[in-house]
Amino acid sequence: MDTKRICLWSGPRNVSTALMYAFAQRSDTQVIDEPLYAHYLQTKYSAQALDSTHPGTAEVMASMSTDGAQVIEEVILGPCEKPVLFMKQMAHHLIDIDLSFLARTLNVFLIRDPREMLPSLAKVIGTPTLADTGFKTQHDLFNDLRAVGQSPPVLDARLLLENPSSVLCQLCERLGLRFEDSMLSWEAGGNPADGVWARYWYENVHRSTGFAPYRPKSEPFPVELEEVLAACSGYYAVLHREAIGG
Repeated sequence: MDTKRICLWSGPRNVSTALMYAFAQRSDTQVIDEPLYAHYLQTKYSAQALDSTHPGTAEVMASMSTDGAQVIEEVILGPCEKPVLFMKQMAHHLIDIDLSFLARTLNVFLIRDPREMLPSLAKVIGTPTLADTGFKTQHDLFNDLRAVGQSPPVLDARLLLENPSSVLCQLCERLGLRFEDSMLSWEAGGNPADGVWARYWYENVHRSTGFAPYRPKSEPFPVELEEVLAACSGYYAVLHREAIGG
């Protein structure tokens, strides 16, 4: 059986877990949560990995392979029991990785306005850098994939939350899948596919039973994040122009 392998290249705090839950409701789909996370921690922080700013680092590294090449071979391109394999991936996890496997996957990008995303990320890891957001990686990877003939769909978190049915229907069409109404709701409490880091990052989505209505941020943007906001904004603007439903 040929498996349709979908990689969602997201930044953090982008409703990517809710999107993974949506695909988990499909009758034909298996989902995997951030298979390259431990590789990223090991590679970026090396001997200092256990002292990184990412909560639960020791648990993450004990729960999965830290060898990116092995993860690609055995997980991303490995056996799958269903016709569709949906993998929630963080774009910033792509460090010291041979990207040739992307020729064998369908690649989707999920972005969120950095003015809304950065304060949420800062609550978990302190002061984020451009690299922590994944925006430059997403931008560069999108252009690279376009250059070799792929047409990767782009989702914007706000547009997805404003009209999940329409955006998901269009996404499925772009991926050659039939839209299923089941994608719009799930049971509260998490999903068996959640990584061990879920208790640090997934509190809101665990309380949800579907895509929450979009609500703009009401609190002032933190002054200390203005510099990284400026660094992110250009990359976001380029990708936002490609977003489904925009």
